[in-house]
Amino acid sequence: MSESATEKSAVAKFALIIVCLGSIIGPLGMASVNIAIPDLAADLQANAKMVSWLPTLFILSSVIFMLPAGKLADNYGRKRVYAYGLALNAFSSFMCGMGTSIEWVLFWRFVQGGASAMIFGTGVAIITSVTPAHKRGAALGIAAACIYVGLTVAPAVGGWLTELWGWRSVFLFQVPIVIALLVLMKMRLSGEWKNAEKTRYDWWGTGIFAVFSSSLVYGLSILPSLWGFVLLALSVISLVSFVLHQSRSRRPLIRVQMFRESRVFSMSLSTSLLMYASNVPLIFLLSLYLQYVKGLSPLQAGQVILVQALSMAIMAPMSGKLADRFQSRLVATLGCVIVACGMLTLSLMNTETSITFIVGSLLLIGVGFGLFSTPNNNAIMGAVQLHEVGVASATMNLARTIGNLFGMSMVNLMVHYYIGDAQLNQEQIPALIQTVDMALNMSLAFVVVACGISVFRGKSRIA
Repeated sequence: MSESATEKSAVAKFALIIVCLGSIIGPLGMASVNIAIPDLAADLQANAKMVSWLPTLFILSSVIFMLPAGKLADNYGRKRVYAYGLALNAFSSFMCGMGTSIEWVLFWRFVQGGASAMIFGTGVAIITSVTPAHKRGAALGIAAACIYVGLTVAPAVGGWLTELWGWRSVFLFQVPIVIALLVLMKMRLSGEWKNAEKTRYDWWGTGIFAVFSSSLVYGLSILPSLWGFVLLALSVISLVSFVLHQSRSRRPLIRVQMFRESRVFSMSLSTSLLMYASNVPLIFLLSLYLQYVKGLSPLQAGQVILVQALSMAIMAPMSGKLADRFQSRLVATLGCVIVACGMLTLSLMNTETSITFIVGSLLLIGVGFGLFSTPNNNAIMGAVQLHEVGVASATMNLARTIGNLFGMSMVNLMVHYYIGDAQLNQEQIPALIQTVDMALNMSLAFVVVACGISVFRGKSRIA
């Protein structure tokens, strides 16, 4: 191997290490916060309505800024945008940890979501830029596995930190890790990767999409008021305008014609959106249920919730091998059915439900989701032409985050309706049980619809 080839190989390996560490830190920082919510709410005297915005604003910001971050990275440098995203994530985490009011924390949580978009919108692009084609699939698989690792350890880490040092430590622990990562990038990761020529960006499309996302989220949160219905109408108008604008644009953010050209592509994306919409409220609500209703400590609650992510991490690689042997549609649909069984058992939960019953339900959901995710992603990527895999990947990530956003927005609506401005305490347990019950029934309905769509999606080119 020549010296140049050796240097390129070293850069590719170190870039993979950097992206993998970022892929762990991102979901770790996002999901661990859910365990700290009861302590945060008590310390800042935040009501249920305000704390329900903690995960929602993070996801909303990620949705709005994901496509702009990718475009900026293509024009000005992927490593640069990735580094800025890490730095902004560390700074916003520090500011959240220093918060003296819930409004302060919510503002910096929104900023943190934008930083997350900069990290995840460019990490895959960096790996693609430096890794040889014959090694790219394995590298991307490792990076994806690191996201699951972050999600797996997040509940336990969040519970451990909260119990030992309080809710602020859940934000602050990321800061020194990110600083060390930035120093490593500066010292060891040489080079920059961007397009040879800067291309124009569809800012109109981005603006319309931001209006759609924001009006949908806030409109749902203030129903059944008149302004809630007005904002929902605005979100529908914005969505239609976005689709029309993208279909006529020379440089669209998303080529909407792809949805008409491939039933497998469009129905697999729809399945993904529904499955993630069903899953994202789970950790948020279970964290509240386990600590307020069952009286568990943050560490104990984190260990219970850990079961789902751990089973997902174990099953995801195995499901890829199953999808190579059988149809992706069959494996993904089996995963949906298992998740539905887990959601059905979990929907029977009440104040007397045992922790063992909850752990068993979460195990089912994790196994099912692990079986679903990889084959469904394979079906999406296998349904498009080779020159459109980049657009397909961005669309797949957007479907996942929109699913997350819609699921949390619906939970916001339920929290506002059942609990409202009241402080989260023992007196609100009946209202919290009603919220959890309604949200789990909603999640079950999403999964049942996803099962039906998955069955009829058709066979992809990669089986």
